[in-house]
Amino acid sequence: MSAAGSLLAAVPAAAVLLLTVATRPREIDAVAPLRLAVVRAVLLAGAYAVLVVEVLGASHALTRPAFSVAWLLFLVAAATAAGLRRRRASRLGQPPAAAPVPVPVGAAPLPVGAVLSGGSPDVAAPTAERGEPDPAPTRAGRGPAGLLAAAVDTWRTARPGERLLAGTVAGLVLVELLVALLAEPNNFDSQTYHLPKVEHWVAQGDLDFWPTAIHRQVTIPPGAEYLLLHLRLLTGGDHLHNLVQWAAGVVCLLVAARITAQLGGGRRAQLLTAFVLATTPMVVLQATSTQTDLICAAWVACAATLALDGLRRRTGWGTLLGLGAATGLTAVTKTSGLMAVGPLLVLWGLAQLRLARMDQPAPTGPATVGGGRRSWPVGGLARTVGGSVLILVVAAVVVGPFLARVTAEFGHPLGPPRLRESIPMERHDPASIVVNALRIGHTAFDTPLAPLRRAGADVIISGAEAIGVDPQDRAITFGRELFPEPAWYPDEDRVAFPLAGALAVIGAVIALARPRRIAPERAGSLRAYAVVVLTAALLHTAMIKWQPWGNRLLLYAVVLAVPLAGLWLDALLRNRAGGRRTVATVAAVSVLAASALAGVLALSYGFPRRLVGSGSVFTTSDWDTRFLRRPQWADEFRWAATAVRDSGARRIGLVQQNDNWEYPWWLLLRQPDGGSPDLVALQSVLPERPPTDPSSVDAIVCTGSRAACAKLVPAGWRLEFRDYVGYALPPGRY
Repeated sequence: MSAAGSLLAAVPAAAVLLLTVATRPREIDAVAPLRLAVVRAVLLAGAYAVLVVEVLGASHALTRPAFSVAWLLFLVAAATAAGLRRRRASRLGQPPAAAPVPVPVGAAPLPVGAVLSGGSPDVAAPTAERGEPDPAPTRAGRGPAGLLAAAVDTWRTARPGERLLAGTVAGLVLVELLVALLAEPNNFDSQTYHLPKVEHWVAQGDLDFWPTAIHRQVTIPPGAEYLLLHLRLLTGGDHLHNLVQWAAGVVCLLVAARITAQLGGGRRAQLLTAFVLATTPMVVLQATSTQTDLICAAWVACAATLALDGLRRRTGWGTLLGLGAATGLTAVTKTSGLMAVGPLLVLWGLAQLRLARMDQPAPTGPATVGGGRRSWPVGGLARTVGGSVLILVVAAVVVGPFLARVTAEFGHPLGPPRLRESIPMERHDPASIVVNALRIGHTAFDTPLAPLRRAGADVIISGAEAIGVDPQDRAITFGRELFPEPAWYPDEDRVAFPLAGALAVIGAVIALARPRRIAPERAGSLRAYAVVVLTAALLHTAMIKWQPWGNRLLLYAVVLAVPLAGLWLDALLRNRAGGRRTVATVAAVSVLAASALAGVLALSYGFPRRLVGSGSVFTTSDWDTRFLRRPQWADEFRWAATAVRDSGARRIGLVQQNDNWEYPWWLLLRQPDGGSPDLVALQSVLPERPPTDPSSVDAIVCTGSRAACAKLVPAGWRLEFRDYVGYALPPGRY
């Protein structure tokens, strides 16, 4: 990556920091205002990034100069907005909002006071009634020096346990950043379709679909890849691709802690929430990856925290736009996240109607019947309906262009039948849904205890057969997979989350049954939020087939549910007395220690990026790191690419199957000047996109099946094939 690329890559980050200054809330009673400003900033930047791709793609201008200009203009706009905000604050005699110090969540000493703490200017939720000696919040001194002073003061007054929680979160986040920077992208799906999708856009200069044997390159929502496209064009390579998921992980931690504050949690509860989430192995591993689940979870969490703001106050235009952007970004990234966003928007709408009714004066006088009950105000109802329409319109602006392309190509906004039938449930009778939910739960709560796994699976299989459901039914099972499948190993695509999941389930049960035990002042909001989380989980199990990799699809639900775990753990440590308090404390500390150990082990030994052992990011070469999933393929790709390059071939045909790796060809066959190679597909699963004639290419590269490759090689060409990779050259080129 060049120096110019490094500077350009810093522009989006600088713009987000300036937007955080510009969008800091003016309300003095706003919960965690700094974190709310971060939510607003990332939603603005995310929506802008998507729209830039759509506009420039429609103009056939997906080029580095165009993206550079777009981001420089955005930076200027963000700087102007931040400057205007500071000047306005100065004119009104208010302390100006400070730019947030760019330190990851939980870093000591700043984030304990300035990001996660309940006793800093960033959090309005009082904690004195919970027995925590938090200093009184202050609004003074919001310049950099004032913010730092507040952070230092909060760190000084924090208890040792709180410092340990914050320090652990900070350590994990910083080491994850190191791994994300050192490791080359090596996620399996990224080799197949995430990163090839980006390379096709760069090569074409637009977003038009292309002939391909891998339908997921064009049918799966591309929101995460849009973000990668910005880095690819700004830097010229994939060196910073892992940072998108890392940044999404930081956003998830910040927003989950804010949700905890919104539900009545103080400093310790917020730290507990961040700790449990940060040590969840799936979060740890995906934070250094080019997968898409953390990005989806971040957008869902942003929608959740904005919706919760609407439980106690009427929503303004800015928040409505934010809810629309969060909804659209979720839809364009991973449609499964809408199963949480939908219930959240319903909760928001009901709360807005309730507030409108409460604002209506109760009728009085001798003719009043029924104790002066309020009527539904027409204006309040119209405002809520109008706000709902605005949210949907903004979401449609973000996701609409992609859906329009898919509909035009396949006649359906959800893509071809093979996509609509492979992942979504095809049976929705109660018995099938119950069996699917039990299998998903079994995989999500898997542990290294094999006897426990087998016993649980046997019970589920026997129970399914007893109620007339085949536990391996293709209508409720992805592909040809067979239940059960071990999921305890720290692998980014399948690792289970038994500790975080169990804590969240307990927290949800208590929030539903006894919310006042957790949050006496927010009991209604807490119970409503727990209902939303439960609804999202039920919708997921009713609509998504079981698969061995299903745990990562649940990540958005985990992020939403962990605040319930943080609140419950805080209540457990707060509400016990005498010997019972000692037992509760020991139990809570033991669970947290186990959670910390799981997170550290996942970061140290997780797959396919680890700190120590075979495949360590410190001892493995860049090329071998890319192939840690399939090390036997590394030399085969190089062997074939070398032969094709030496032949002088310019136009190269691709032969592959639906789950084969395409991305290595884009790296190995790149032009000497760094330009994209001319790769064309000799097969196509898109009816309206015919494949290229094999006789029109200069060489052919193949992956997967030798037989499939041989069928497409013209007569007289020489075909060479090893175990997974092969190539073919015409006479005169070998």
